[in-house]
Amino acid sequence: MANKRDYYEVLGVDKGADEATIKKAYRTLAKKNHPDANPNDPGAEERFKEINEAYQVLSNPQKRAQYDQFGHDGPQGAGYGDFSGFGGGGFGGFGGFGGVEDIFNMFTGGGFGGARSNGPVRGDDLRYDLTITFEEAAMGCEKEINLVRDEACPTCNGSGANPGSKVDNCPNCHGTGQERVVTNTILGRMTNVQTCSRCHGTGKIITEPCQKCHGRGKVRVSKRRTVKVPAGIDNGQVLTIRGQGGLGERGGQPGDLLIVITVKPHKLFRRRDDDLYIEMPLTFTQAALGAELDVPTLTKPVKYKFPEGTQPGQVFRLRDQGVTHLRGGGKGDLYVTAVVEIPKKLTNQQKELLRQFDDSTSGSQYEKKKSFFDKLKDAFS
Repeated sequence: MANKRDYYEVLGVDKGADEATIKKAYRTLAKKNHPDANPNDPGAEERFKEINEAYQVLSNPQKRAQYDQFGHDGPQGAGYGDFSGFGGGGFGGFGGFGGVEDIFNMFTGGGFGGARSNGPVRGDDLRYDLTITFEEAAMGCEKEINLVRDEACPTCNGSGANPGSKVDNCPNCHGTGQERVVTNTILGRMTNVQTCSRCHGTGKIITEPCQKCHGRGKVRVSKRRTVKVPAGIDNGQVLTIRGQGGLGERGGQPGDLLIVITVKPHKLFRRRDDDLYIEMPLTFTQAALGAELDVPTLTKPVKYKFPEGTQPGQVFRLRDQGVTHLRGGGKGDLYVTAVVEIPKKLTNQQKELLRQFDDSTSGSQYEKKKSFFDKLKDAFS
C-alpha cells in the first residue's frame, strides 16, 4: 500500500479537520470528479474511487482513529486487521456508507447507480468502548464484556418467514431486489438502479412473517464474552475481532467488532510510546552524597544507586523497566528524573551548620556557579 496517497491529502483537509469540514470537502471533490461529469477524462473514475475511499475512513471515528495510528496498513498482528475489514473494493464496498449516495443525489435526486441487489451483504462493524488500567495496558489482560448484537433467528433460520410458509418473488422487481428509475438531471437523462421500494432489496415477499422475529430474520442477543487485550496496547488504539460484528444479510459475512481502548492515567508514571517516565524526590543530602533508593516500577520497586552530586532535573535510565512492546521483542525503558527538594522551616542550629558548610566550599564544587561568573567576567572585561 506504499503507493496510496494520504487520505487527508486526497480530500485536501488538515489532520485536525472536523466532521463538517471533511464532508464538505468530500462533496465538492466527488461532484467535480464524478465520471458522469467527466465523460472524456479516463482518470476521473480512479480519482472518484480514491476520494470515496478516503471519505469512508475519515468520516468514521473508529476507522479514522485506526488510520491516524497505523496508516494505510492498519495494525498488524496481536489480533488486529487492516482497513480491508471496513468495506470492500470498488464502489460496491460503500454500501452502508451514506456519503456516496449523497453525491449521486446531487446529480439525480435519487439513489446510487450501483444500488444494493439481493445478493449477500456484509454486516456492519460494531464498536465497543473498553476502559482499562495503566497496568493492564502495559502488561496485557483479559476482560469480560457484554456484547449486544443481532443474530440469525433460530426459529426461521434467518429467512424471516414462518416455518413451512410460502415465500414469493417480489412482483415489482421480479426477485432482483432492484428497480430502474429514469430522471432528468443537469447532466441529461439518466437511468438509475435503486433498491426496490416494495421488498427493500430482498427480492422476496413474505406472506407469513416469523412469529419470533416478526419477519426481520434476526433477533437481538446479549452475550458475555472474554476479550484478550495484548500487552503494550495504548490509549486510543483499536482491537479488531474478526466476524464478531453485525449480522450479514442474505448470507453475507458478519462485520467485525472494533474495541476502542481507553487507558486510565497513572498517579506516578507517564507513558511515551513504550517508555515510562517518573519523577523521584531526593533530599538535599541524598543528592549531594549519593544514595541507594527503591525506585517504583510497574511490577515491584528496584534498587538504584543515585551518584554523588546528583543535580536537580538529572535523568537516569533504567533499561527494560518500561512497557512490553505490542508486537513482542522486549520492553521499553524507565526514565527517572531527580527532583531535589530544598528543606524548609530550618532551625537556627541547622541554618548555622549550612552557613559553615557554605563557607567551607570552594568554586570547584559549584561548576555552574563558577562557569556563570567566568562568563560574566568575560562579558564586562
